[in-house]
Amino acid sequence: MAKWRWDRFFDAFPFIWDGLLVTIQYTVLGSLVAYVLGLIIAVIRRLQIPIVDQVLWAFVEFIRSTPLLVQVFVLYWVVRPDLLGGLSIDTQRLVVGVTALGVHYACYTSEVFRAGIDAVPAAQWEAATALNLPRTRTWTDVILPQAVPRVLPALGNYTIAMFKEVPLLSSIVILDMVYQVKTEYAADTGGAGPEAWFAVGLTFLALSYPCSILVRKLERRVEKV
Repeated sequence: MAKWRWDRFFDAFPFIWDGLLVTIQYTVLGSLVAYVLGLIIAVIRRLQIPIVDQVLWAFVEFIRSTPLLVQVFVLYWVVRPDLLGGLSIDTQRLVVGVTALGVHYACYTSEVFRAGIDAVPAAQWEAATALNLPRTRTWTDVILPQAVPRVLPALGNYTIAMFKEVPLLSSIVILDMVYQVKTEYAADTGGAGPEAWFAVGLTFLALSYPCSILVRKLERRVEKV
């Protein structure tokens, strides 16, 4: 068994730091896309237009039933050359990565938003109708302000999950923590050994665990409302 080397463990952190900023960037942008798109899908499906609802249901089920990595490869090798060919390669990777993460998680968050909307008491819909509020104001002033707070803990969990899945994007040469260790660190030290991967794991734990605690506190606060 190879001897554990603490110098290799500590030497990995500068490379991890470079990739960490990229990982956070993709998580933030991907979350924004997932939340906005997920809310739009949920609201449109709640309108109960049969054909549109069936199309969106099929889209959501298809995305949820296929691995994120497959979706990344399809976007990168099939869609990217035709639609993003005029952009720099770094911008192409950014668009593909954020789109893949955002669309994949939007199909999960849309169901979360739907549950939150369904949880709003029917009396709230009836009150808005009695006040003769336009449909748009019913959504923006009555339904969504009550539905969104109910689903915030679940959205927080999806953000944490997305943070831990960003390394999948290293397969298309996005310079996240895993890619930095696998390539840059390995080139400097002759290979990424267990010390470096242990350092990567600790970094994910150091960021994910506090977020999980915050989400649990938020869940308890929402339950009391």
